[in-house]
Amino acid sequence: MVDIAGILLTGLQQGAIFALLGIGLTIILGTMEFLNLAHGALYLVGAYLGVFITGTTTVEQGAIAGFVSNPSAFGLDAGFLAALLIVPVALFIIGVAMERFVARPLYDRSEVEQLLLTFGLALIVEEIARRVFGSTPKSSYAPAELLGITVGGQANIPLVGQYPRWRFVIIGLTSLLIVLTYVIIEQTDFGLVVKAGTQDSEMVRMLGIDITRSYAIVFGVGAALAGLAGLVGGSIIDVAPGVGTNNALVPAFLTVVIGGAGSVIGAITGGIILGMVTAIFEFQAPQWSQIVLFGFVAIFLLVRPEGLFGSVEVGE
Repeated sequence: MVDIAGILLTGLQQGAIFALLGIGLTIILGTMEFLNLAHGALYLVGAYLGVFITGTTTVEQGAIAGFVSNPSAFGLDAGFLAALLIVPVALFIIGVAMERFVARPLYDRSEVEQLLLTFGLALIVEEIARRVFGSTPKSSYAPAELLGITVGGQANIPLVGQYPRWRFVIIGLTSLLIVLTYVIIEQTDFGLVVKAGTQDSEMVRMLGIDITRSYAIVFGVGAALAGLAGLVGGSIIDVAPGVGTNNALVPAFLTVVIGGAGSVIGAITGGIILGMVTAIFEFQAPQWSQIVLFGFVAIFLLVRPEGLFGSVEVGE
């Protein structure tokens, strides 16, 4: 029972981060039909911004080491709350710029061109991070206290025993962000405009609505969510240039595959399922976890290619 409860909590925490990533990817894919392989790079930027904003870090390699007199004191030391406010704003601006200069010229081009350009952009961002910060992983930056509340250390949980308090905060924080995003996309006039633009953008323009501006906002929101996922994820793992692909891009696409492209509910459900499957095999058979995970998704694709909540048109 103790093992099962611990696995479920870990799966829920991982699933919440996957869901946050998946929502950011699926609203871009579903509303603009744009395949963004640079989504993991946005996660990477959010994680490194978290390293820089929350504290000081040692940078013994890379360009930064040559520009600062004390590499071990590189960073703002502003705390996690400051990062929580700055990261989504910074990533939203980056996302809007990406939509304008990267995505918009490719809307009428083939999916292959979209994939090649965004994947190339992801590689460029990863290499810049390696050149600037070096390849040495930066330590996680989970805070000990947030808003006067102790969030560090271990908590005694019935049936679980000792479990990190910060992981409960991650579950609560990501759940709040997921709910807010769902309300914006599904329950507001802005979300209605975006959905209508997906079906018939020309008709929306004839009604006097600037659908291009809505697309830019959607891309910005998706980038902000990826950055927040990177900020939260970076607080529990060591941040290195490869985390954008390994910890973000692959799980994000697997989440969308399970949930269905264009569905916020599907991204949430897919993220939780993926988190649970990952946690179970990481506890029980870590050497088989990646193989089983990809096998599970492959079987899922054969059985239901459109995903749990995706439309048949998207699946086809």
